[in-house]
Amino acid sequence: MTARAEQKLKTRRALMDAALGQINADRGFASLSLREVAREAGIAPTSFYRHFADLDELGLALVDEAGVALRQLMRQARKRIARNGSAIETSVDTFMEYLGNNANLFRLLLRERTGISKQFRTAIQAEIDHFVTELAEDLLRFAGERRRPLSDSKLVAEAMVTLVFHHGAEALDATPRERQEVQGKLKQELRMVLVGAQTLAADDTLQP
Repeated sequence: MTARAEQKLKTRRALMDAALGQINADRGFASLSLREVAREAGIAPTSFYRHFADLDELGLALVDEAGVALRQLMRQARKRIARNGSAIETSVDTFMEYLGNNANLFRLLLRERTGISKQFRTAIQAEIDHFVTELAEDLLRFAGERRRPLSDSKLVAEAMVTLVFHHGAEALDATPRERQEVQGKLKQELRMVLVGAQTLAADDTLQP
C-alpha cells in the first residue's frame, strides 16, 4: 500500500470516528453536520468528499461496521461457549462486553433502525437479519448436541434478539449496578424463551 493510500484510509477512519464520537444519549446520527464531522476529524469540509459522497454514505459505512462487530461477537461467544458450556450465560456476558466497547455503534443501530431514512432502516434490518440467521443456526446446533428439540429456531432467535436490543438500550447509560441487574434479567428472560420453545417442541399440541 502506498503512503497516499494509507493516509486516505486513516482520514476515512478519522471521519468515521469523529461521527461516532459525537453520538451520545441525547444526540443521534441524523443531527450531525458534515462540517462539524470534518472539523472533528481535522480536515477541511471540502476534503470530506474525497472519502464519502455525503453523510449518509458515512453512516452506512458505520452500519456495516456495526454488523461486522456483531458477527465478531457471535464468533467470540461460540468460542467461549465451547469452553464454558453455558450458552445463555456466556452469550449475555459477551454481549455486555461488546456494549461497553461499542456503545455508540449500538446507539446508531438502535436509533436509525426506526429513523426517517429508509436507506438506513433497510441496511440495519439486513444486519439484524444476518444476526438472527446465525443465532438460529447456533440454536439448532446446540439443540442437536443436547438432544433437546427446539420449536422454530428462527422465531426463537428473533425473540431473543428483540430482548437483547431492548435490554441493551437499557444498559447503555446504566450505572454498573443497574447494568448488572439488566444483565441478570436478560439472562432469565432468554432462558424462559428457550425453555418455552423446547417445551413446545416436546409437545406440539401444547397451546400457548
